[in-house]
Amino acid sequence: MKRSVAVAAGSALAASGLGLGVMVGAGTAQAGPQDCTVTRDLVSATATCHDHNAPAGREYTVVVECNGLHGVPNAFPLMAFGPYRGSWGGSFGPSGHGSASCLGPFSVGVAAGAHVEMYRS
Repeated sequence: MKRSVAVAAGSALAASGLGLGVMVGAGTAQAGPQDCTVTRDLVSATATCHDHNAPAGREYTVVVECNGLHGVPNAFPLMAFGPYRGSWGGSFGPSGHGSASCLGPFSVGVAAGAHVEMYRS
């Protein structure tokens, strides 16, 4: 997978303009046997799940797909401009909520999509 390396100073200005064409929306995503409500804004996403019949120990996490400036995995301090997975606020139970963000210590971008994944079953 080829990624273009960008200079952080110039790309940060371009990343600020990305938000103009991004849609903000809400929807429902499948996370195991129950439905979760996923809401996303310009730079983050949150999810709330209600599954009172889940097995003990099951956990979920919110994943936000981002576009913007981010660190190249295993190649710090190189930066790239393009798609990446945002940071996440940890796992949450079947009857709880979680969040994830495109803003991190080495990334700045806008949310392009979000979904819930099973973290532990």
